[in-house]
Amino acid sequence: MSWTRRKPMEAMVPQVSGHQLARTLSWPHLLALGVGAIVGTGILTLIGVGADRAGPAVLLSFAIAGAICACAALAYAELSTMMPAAGSAYSYSYVVLGEGIAWIVGWSLILEYSLVVSTVAVGWSGYAGPLLTPLGFPEGLTKGPELGGIINLPAIFIIAVVAGLLMFGTRESARLNTILVLIKIVTLSLFVAYALPAFDAANLEPFMPFGFAKSMSPDGVERGVMAAAAIIFFAFYGFDAISTAAEEAKNPDRDLAIGIVGSLIVCTLIYVLVAAAAIGALPFTRFADSPEPLALILREMNQGGVARIVAIAAVIALPTVLLGFLYGQSRIFLVMARDGFLPQGLARISKRGTPARITLVTAVLVAIIAGLLPIDEIAALANAGTLIAFTAVGLCLLVLRKRAPDLRRPFRTPAAWVVGIGAVAGCAYLFLSLPMMTIMACAAWNAIGLAVYFLYGQKRAVAT
Repeated sequence: MSWTRRKPMEAMVPQVSGHQLARTLSWPHLLALGVGAIVGTGILTLIGVGADRAGPAVLLSFAIAGAICACAALAYAELSTMMPAAGSAYSYSYVVLGEGIAWIVGWSLILEYSLVVSTVAVGWSGYAGPLLTPLGFPEGLTKGPELGGIINLPAIFIIAVVAGLLMFGTRESARLNTILVLIKIVTLSLFVAYALPAFDAANLEPFMPFGFAKSMSPDGVERGVMAAAAIIFFAFYGFDAISTAAEEAKNPDRDLAIGIVGSLIVCTLIYVLVAAAAIGALPFTRFADSPEPLALILREMNQGGVARIVAIAAVIALPTVLLGFLYGQSRIFLVMARDGFLPQGLARISKRGTPARITLVTAVLVAIIAGLLPIDEIAALANAGTLIAFTAVGLCLLVLRKRAPDLRRPFRTPAAWVVGIGAVAGCAYLFLSLPMMTIMACAAWNAIGLAVYFLYGQKRAVAT
């Protein structure tokens, strides 16, 4: 039965030249891709949303989300070096758990990557908008209908620019990404240098005003440490985009593990410093839910010049996140098209070694979302898809350790059973901590996905 059919591991990377990606990325490129994808809207924008949900205890929310992501990252590192295919969690699930589960994971990854790109584009527009409106750009064209605007044109514009760059070439995209990542790290260092000396312990009181578990506030918003963790979990993932570069890595056995684990370590250190500086510098109520919280904090500290530099640098550097996730989404779509779940013509590789067709289709999809929806709703739903994928990766790690303990593992996860169970249980708890409307929307999305699978995908899946 096709629902339980598993794909042979050796069939994951195609041998047909028309579907073969060019191997052009070394480990520094992958590390920069990971850091670029992780450090972005989550810390530059969603720290305000997280503070609104948890108060100063958003620091604890960051720690919990980071620990769960660490477990998932170690699982990804082992599986990606064992199975260096562009499909990420979708491909691992196809080999280990079967075709039906792989479809659900792939469908969830479509949700994750599409909405992440949209969220980051809206976050980028939040910084770009205040810079554009003084120049005469209509404010109604910088936000979607739910926020009182018409359409978010800056968000659509930046998606088009990044998609064009990716279609031009992977190596060129990676080089520009590395430069922009350095700009982003310098920018966050500048924020910490100005905000941390203003740290006031009084801003941490009361530390946990909304409690630990998710609960409904009188204003109808679900708050608590775990409610915030379920949202700002968004700030940590991005390392999974590295696994989608497996077929383009020069030395996947070494490069993928360095990129995945290394990028998460670097980003966790950055997040701890930035979050502590932000919460300590200003009472959280003054920047909660701001589309540009770091710049706002600096302005409230009478550092308007530095705030402007941070805003401009965010406009310049945030597209690295777009690049990482739009790259990953196009590669996942590519593998699903190879497998027959999407039209196989979309899997065609251009003369420059890039999946130009699928990149264009992906860009159009996410631009529509970014142009119309607000950031918090997009981010929450993106997290739901990610948590399903991360749970599957943790499960794949455990199943393979039991089913095939002697398989070659270029990177071997330490304490695999602790890591795997931590990833599965942690992601499940975060999923249940998401807003109830988000959980219901995710269930509806997967119901549609199952209908598409049984009516379309199952009949066209390529048996290999």
